[in-house]
Amino acid sequence: MLPAVTWLRAEKSGDVIVDIHVIPNAARTQAEGEHDGALRVRLHAPPVDGKANLTLMAWLATSLSVAKNQVSLVRGQTSKRKQLRVNALAAKAAAWDRLLP
Repeated sequence: MLPAVTWLRAEKSGDVIVDIHVIPNAARTQAEGEHDGALRVRLHAPPVDGKANLTLMAWLATSLSVAKNQVSLVRGQTSKRKQLRVNALAAKAAAWDRLLP
């Protein structure tokens, strides 16, 4: 079951959309509360050649204990505000509480 937070949205298909505000070039990758209705995540990756996006998707998959191929970038390839999709099968088994501050 999904926690009642503004940055998680379940779709009719069962997929879950995660709204994220990214801060690149941090000392380490970690969630850091909320920012303007999105989960704020500090990334230990530069915003160059998609490295930050790959790092973000891998971090989310690891945090939720799901396979990396179950997480995809939906929106925000070049912006700080991103939307990631966790596929329905993975979303049911995901450890959503690990994202909560």
